[in-house]
Amino acid sequence: MRKLFLPLIITLTCLTGGKSNACTNFIVTKGASADGSVMVTYAADSHTLYGELYYTPAGLHPAGAVREVIEWDTGNYLGEIPQIAQTYSVVGNMNEHQLAISETTYGGRDELGKPNGIIDYGSLIYITLERAKNAREAIQVLDFLLSNYGYCSSGESFSIIDPSEAWIFELIGKGEEMKDAKGKTLKGWTKGAVWVARRIPDGYISGHANQARITTFPLQDGVKSITNKEIAKVFNPEVETVYSHDVISFAKLKGYYAEKAPDAQFSFCDAYAPLDFSAARYCEARVWAGFYRCNPNLMKPYEDYARGDNLKNRIPLWIVPSKKLTVNDVMELMRDHYEGTSMDMSKDVGAGPFACPYRWRPMTWELNGKNYLHERATATQQTGFSFVAQCRAGLPDKFGGILWFGVDDAASSCYVPMFCGITEIPMEYAVGNGSMVDFSPTAAFWRFTKVSNFAYSRYSDMIVHIKEKQQGFERSFVNEIKNMEKEMMELFKTNPAAAQKRINDYSKQKSKEVCEMWDNLFVYLLVKYNDGNVKKEVNGEFEKTNGRVKHAVSPTHPIYPDKWYQIIVDDCGPNIEYKETRLELENYK
Repeated sequence: MRKLFLPLIITLTCLTGGKSNACTNFIVTKGASADGSVMVTYAADSHTLYGELYYTPAGLHPAGAVREVIEWDTGNYLGEIPQIAQTYSVVGNMNEHQLAISETTYGGRDELGKPNGIIDYGSLIYITLERAKNAREAIQVLDFLLSNYGYCSSGESFSIIDPSEAWIFELIGKGEEMKDAKGKTLKGWTKGAVWVARRIPDGYISGHANQARITTFPLQDGVKSITNKEIAKVFNPEVETVYSHDVISFAKLKGYYAEKAPDAQFSFCDAYAPLDFSAARYCEARVWAGFYRCNPNLMKPYEDYARGDNLKNRIPLWIVPSKKLTVNDVMELMRDHYEGTSMDMSKDVGAGPFACPYRWRPMTWELNGKNYLHERATATQQTGFSFVAQCRAGLPDKFGGILWFGVDDAASSCYVPMFCGITEIPMEYAVGNGSMVDFSPTAAFWRFTKVSNFAYSRYSDMIVHIKEKQQGFERSFVNEIKNMEKEMMELFKTNPAAAQKRINDYSKQKSKEVCEMWDNLFVYLLVKYNDGNVKKEVNGEFEKTNGRVKHAVSPTHPIYPDKWYQIIVDDCGPNIEYKETRLELENYK
């Protein structure tokens, strides 16, 4: 008997529900990147999220204008806030000034997820992108929005980057208003959220994946650490930590941290999102895997933590990679299935004979009184979209910022460069071109998911062809854009309109090329692997006979791995054994 079990409901809710509630971020500072750029990744993973590229144009707004707040996960109207005079254009999760913000949901204390305002986590990101030019300004805007309009989502980790810096910002709401026996608001409770923001040291990488990661942090010590009561000081470049003034006192008020415990030992994660097996194995393991790819010798001793076997062996908040990372390296971090580790999803019987590193939901199940799990890797089948945001200093912002954007499963998708200053979204990725229940032959999502879903049936063979196209395109894009730098710097100075047209046309052309190739790739895979056969090729064409009527040459039939044959034998035993018997009749030889 098998049945779904739900241990630790808060964590599992983050993995199964909502629009983007099971995501992965890796953050790379300029000193850790090969070209001095700052990068962040994001995978918006959900069974219901459709892969498309959002766009909000820049705007000038009259006095008295309002901005509607629409919940990202549901599309529900939450309210409205005063609009500011000028807003910036936003492409996906990156604005025209090379500011990028991404997130992962960790949930945290259930009672704190109850709303005390109208700003959900998605609106918090996109409104901030419309209003801030850099990471420090974004922290100021985030604090303003939370303090003035309250918060209505659960715990979140944000990644905030610009061409100079990278920050990790973790927050959780305060729940419903706390009142005393006489109905008065309890002293110490205010609307909004509690939060901590830390600048990632240059030369380091960080990451988060549906589990709060900030533990202890430096309290006020001169200029390096400030509370939000001194938020104007955030623009001092020496400031490295900013936190809400009540992040510790509120935890004590709620009983999450002992009243007399020293503030210096306060841990944000342990107070607001206590660690457990589920958080380590499903969430922190993805961060560990990314860190492991970047510095295996450093991270190997932490594998027991990632497995949930030793929660005291907590992985660092940030590490130094063993080599500086290229944008192509960072793309590959999003394609991990724990290959080469004890959690390698391509090795066990669940992978089938063709080493498919995917498991269909539910993730947890029970058999004969014991509970089991399927791994939750960074690359997963239910990704709506993913990206690598790259901020490049020393270039015109609209050209310097690149949102390398992909739809569907990151492992079999292709990242297409969308400059942060484009004003026209390529048709293939535009909002409204198809949906999760409306097939569109021109939509990038449906063109990519045709290939990925077919590849799952014979993964070890088909992924080779996918990787060849994927890496060929991505590497060529990087080289082409590098070669454009001189031209674009001059063009933005002398003819901004022509420069604008150039970046619009480039992103549209590359989108078209990639999607047309994926159409061709689907046809190629369908023909080559039809009915489990594998057609032979000569000089890039399927081999045919030389007769008057040409037919396909007899295909090959690759055998299953011995391990898989053994599994079949162990299951079926004598029932399928081939026997050397023969009917012998009198008078016949």
